[in-house]
Amino acid sequence: MFGLNRRNHRGSGGVPGVGEAEENTTDEDEAVERARAGDRDAYAFLVARYSALAHRTAYLLGAGHEAEDVTQEAFVKAYRALDTFRPGAAFRPWLLRIVANETRNSHRTWRRRSALELRLAVRPDEPVAAPTPEQSAVTADTAAVLLAAINAMADRDRLVLACRYFLDLSEAETAQVLAWPRGSVKSRLSRALAKLRQALPADLAQEVTR
Repeated sequence: MFGLNRRNHRGSGGVPGVGEAEENTTDEDEAVERARAGDRDAYAFLVARYSALAHRTAYLLGAGHEAEDVTQEAFVKAYRALDTFRPGAAFRPWLLRIVANETRNSHRTWRRRSALELRLAVRPDEPVAAPTPEQSAVTADTAAVLLAAINAMADRDRLVLACRYFLDLSEAETAQVLAWPRGSVKSRLSRALAKLRQALPADLAQEVTR
Protein backbone atom coordinates (compact mmCIF):
# COMPACT_ATOMS: atom_id res chain seq x y z
CA MET A 1 0.00 0.00 0.00
CA PHE A 2 1.01 3.59 0.45
CA GLY A 3 2.28 3.67 4.02
CA LEU A 4 5.53 5.24 5.11
CA ASN A 5 7.23 1.92 5.70
CA ARG A 6 10.86 2.44 4.70
CA ARG A 7 12.01 0.24 1.86
CA ASN A 8 15.35 -1.44 1.65
CA HIS A 9 16.84 -0.36 -1.68
CA ARG A 10 19.98 -2.44 -1.31
CA GLY A 11 20.33 -6.12 -2.00
CA SER A 12 18.21 -8.44 -4.11
CA GLY A 13 15.28 -7.97 -6.38
CA GLY A 14 17.04 -6.18 -9.22
CA VAL A 15 18.82 -3.77 -6.90
CA PRO A 16 22.63 -3.78 -7.00
CA GLY A 17 24.16 -6.26 -4.59
CA VAL A 18 27.03 -5.66 -2.19
CA GLY A 19 29.76 -6.17 -4.77
CA GLU A 20 28.14 -3.86 -7.29
CA ALA A 21 27.36 -1.28 -4.60
CA GLU A 22 31.02 -1.23 -3.58
CA GLU A 23 32.05 -0.83 -7.22
CA ASN A 24 29.59 2.05 -7.65
CA THR A 25 31.00 3.71 -4.54
CA THR A 26 34.52 3.31 -5.87
CA ASP A 27 33.50 4.82 -9.21
CA GLU A 28 31.87 7.72 -7.42
CA ASP A 29 34.86 8.38 -5.16
CA GLU A 30 37.13 8.39 -8.19
CA ALA A 31 34.77 10.73 -10.06
CA VAL A 32 34.68 13.14 -7.12
CA GLU A 33 38.46 13.24 -6.90
CA ARG A 34 38.81 13.79 -10.64
CA ALA A 35 36.12 16.48 -10.57
CA ARG A 36 37.94 18.22 -7.73
CA ALA A 37 41.02 18.23 -9.96
CA GLY A 38 39.06 19.99 -12.69
CA ASP A 39 37.81 17.06 -14.78
CA ARG A 40 34.44 18.21 -16.10
CA ASP A 41 33.62 14.81 -17.59
CA ALA A 42 33.93 13.31 -14.12
CA TYR A 43 31.56 15.93 -12.75
CA ALA A 44 29.13 15.20 -15.60
CA PHE A 45 29.14 11.59 -14.37
CA LEU A 46 28.10 12.79 -10.90
CA VAL A 47 25.42 15.08 -12.33
CA ALA A 48 23.96 12.19 -14.33
CA ARG A 49 23.96 9.94 -11.27
CA TYR A 50 22.27 12.42 -8.93
CA SER A 51 20.18 14.60 -11.22
CA ALA A 52 16.88 12.81 -10.55
CA LEU A 53 17.47 12.64 -6.80
CA ALA A 54 18.49 16.30 -6.63
CA HIS A 55 15.37 17.33 -8.55
CA ARG A 56 13.14 15.23 -6.31
CA THR A 57 14.82 16.69 -3.23
CA ALA A 58 14.29 20.26 -4.40
CA TYR A 59 10.66 19.57 -5.21
CA LEU A 60 9.85 17.83 -1.95
CA LEU A 61 11.61 20.46 0.15
CA GLY A 62 9.52 23.24 -1.33
CA ALA A 63 10.85 24.35 -4.72
CA GLY A 64 7.73 23.14 -6.49
CA HIS A 65 7.73 24.05 -10.16
CA GLU A 66 11.04 25.86 -9.71
CA ALA A 67 12.73 22.54 -8.91
CA GLU A 68 14.48 22.25 -12.27
CA ASP A 69 16.04 25.71 -12.02
CA VAL A 70 16.96 25.12 -8.38
CA THR A 71 18.61 21.82 -9.26
CA GLN A 72 20.67 23.31 -12.07
CA GLU A 73 21.86 26.16 -9.88
CA ALA A 74 22.71 23.73 -7.08
CA PHE A 75 24.90 21.67 -9.40
CA VAL A 76 26.70 24.82 -10.53
CA LYS A 77 27.31 25.87 -6.93
CA ALA A 78 28.39 22.37 -5.96
CA TYR A 79 30.97 22.35 -8.76
CA ARG A 80 32.35 25.69 -7.60
CA ALA A 81 32.49 24.41 -4.03
CA LEU A 82 34.25 21.11 -4.76
CA ASP A 83 37.43 22.39 -3.16
CA THR A 84 35.54 22.51 0.16
CA PHE A 85 34.44 18.88 -0.10
CA ARG A 86 36.27 16.72 2.42
CA PRO A 87 37.95 13.75 0.69
CA GLY A 88 36.50 10.48 1.90
CA ALA A 89 33.18 12.03 2.95
CA ALA A 90 29.87 10.94 1.43
CA PHE A 91 29.09 12.97 -1.67
CA ARG A 92 25.30 12.47 -1.73
CA PRO A 93 24.38 14.28 1.54
CA TRP A 94 26.95 16.99 0.78
CA LEU A 95 25.28 17.63 -2.56
CA LEU A 96 21.75 17.47 -1.16
CA ARG A 97 22.70 19.99 1.52
CA ILE A 98 23.51 22.42 -1.31
CA VAL A 99 20.23 21.55 -3.02
CA ALA A 100 18.37 22.20 0.23
CA ASN A 101 20.10 25.54 0.72
CA GLU A 102 19.37 26.58 -2.85
CA THR A 103 15.74 25.55 -2.41
CA ARG A 104 15.48 27.79 0.63
CA ASN A 105 17.25 30.64 -1.15
CA SER A 106 14.98 30.37 -4.19
CA HIS A 107 12.03 31.73 -2.26
CA ARG A 108 13.72 33.01 0.92
CA THR A 109 11.64 30.78 3.14
CA TRP A 110 10.44 27.18 3.11
CA ARG A 111 6.97 28.27 4.20
CA ARG A 112 6.01 29.11 0.62
CA ARG A 113 5.77 25.67 -0.85
CA SER A 114 4.05 23.72 -3.58
CA ALA A 115 2.05 20.68 -2.58
CA LEU A 116 3.97 17.43 -2.31
CA GLU A 117 3.42 15.01 -5.17
CA LEU A 118 4.03 11.49 -4.01
CA ARG A 119 4.76 10.31 -7.53
CA LEU A 120 8.07 12.18 -7.29
CA ALA A 121 9.03 10.04 -4.33
CA VAL A 122 9.17 6.96 -6.58
CA ARG A 123 12.72 6.23 -7.67
CA PRO A 124 12.99 6.50 -11.47
CA ASP A 125 15.17 3.40 -11.72
CA GLU A 126 12.66 1.13 -9.97
CA PRO A 127 10.39 -1.01 -12.15
CA VAL A 128 6.76 -0.54 -11.17
CA ALA A 129 4.22 -3.20 -12.03
CA ALA A 130 1.10 -1.93 -13.77
CA PRO A 131 -1.69 -1.81 -11.15
CA THR A 132 -5.17 -3.12 -11.75
CA PRO A 133 -7.97 -0.53 -12.01
CA GLU A 134 -9.09 -1.47 -8.50
CA GLN A 135 -5.54 -1.02 -7.13
CA SER A 136 -5.20 2.30 -8.92
CA ALA A 137 -8.39 3.61 -7.34
CA VAL A 138 -7.33 2.54 -3.84
CA THR A 139 -3.82 3.94 -4.28
CA ALA A 140 -5.14 7.28 -5.54
CA ASP A 141 -7.53 7.62 -2.60
CA THR A 142 -4.82 6.65 -0.12
CA ALA A 143 -2.31 9.04 -1.67
CA ALA A 144 -4.80 11.89 -1.52
CA VAL A 145 -5.47 11.33 2.18
CA LEU A 146 -1.79 10.97 3.05
CA LEU A 147 -0.86 13.98 0.94
CA ALA A 148 -3.49 16.20 2.52
CA ALA A 149 -2.35 15.21 6.02
CA ILE A 150 1.32 15.92 5.31
CA ASN A 151 0.65 19.22 3.56
CA ALA A 152 -1.32 20.39 6.60
CA MET A 153 1.67 19.83 8.89
CA ALA A 154 4.17 22.46 9.97
CA ASP A 155 7.22 22.86 7.72
CA ARG A 156 9.61 21.28 10.21
CA ASP A 157 7.46 18.15 10.41
CA ARG A 158 6.93 17.99 6.66
CA LEU A 159 10.62 18.39 5.90
CA VAL A 160 11.83 15.64 8.22
CA LEU A 161 9.19 13.25 6.86
CA ALA A 162 10.13 14.10 3.27
CA CYS A 163 13.83 13.46 3.92
CA ARG A 164 13.43 10.24 5.87
CA TYR A 165 10.65 8.57 3.91
CA PHE A 166 10.20 10.12 0.49
CA LEU A 167 13.94 10.63 -0.11
CA ASP A 168 14.97 7.61 2.00
CA LEU A 169 17.81 9.46 3.72
CA SER A 170 19.34 8.14 6.94
CA GLU A 171 19.11 10.14 10.14
CA ALA A 172 22.70 11.29 9.67
CA GLU A 173 22.04 12.33 6.06
CA THR A 174 18.82 14.09 7.05
CA ALA A 175 20.69 16.02 9.73
CA GLN A 176 23.33 17.07 7.22
CA VAL A 177 20.86 18.07 4.52
CA LEU A 178 18.62 20.08 6.86
CA ALA A 179 21.52 21.42 8.96
CA TRP A 180 19.96 20.05 12.13
CA PRO A 181 21.66 18.28 15.06
CA ARG A 182 21.33 14.53 14.57
CA GLY A 183 19.53 14.17 17.90
CA SER A 184 16.97 16.70 16.74
CA VAL A 185 16.21 14.64 13.63
CA LYS A 186 15.29 11.61 15.71
CA SER A 187 13.09 13.52 18.15
CA ARG A 188 11.43 15.67 15.48
CA LEU A 189 10.77 12.61 13.32
CA SER A 190 9.14 10.84 16.24
CA ARG A 191 6.89 13.81 16.95
CA ALA A 192 6.04 14.27 13.27
CA LEU A 193 5.07 10.61 12.89
CA ALA A 194 2.86 10.81 15.99
CA LYS A 195 1.10 13.88 14.57
CA LEU A 196 0.71 12.20 11.19
CA ARG A 197 -0.85 9.08 12.72
CA GLN A 198 -3.35 11.22 14.59
CA ALA A 199 -4.34 12.98 11.39
CA LEU A 200 -4.90 9.78 9.40
CA PRO A 201 -7.74 7.25 9.43
CA ALA A 202 -7.00 4.30 11.71
CA ASP A 203 -6.40 1.80 8.91
CA LEU A 204 -3.87 4.05 7.17
CA ALA A 205 -2.23 5.17 10.44
CA GLN A 206 -1.23 1.55 11.08
CA GLU A 207 0.98 1.63 7.99
CA VAL A 208 2.95 4.65 9.23
CA THR A 209 5.96 3.12 10.98
CA ARG A 210 9.50 4.13 11.92
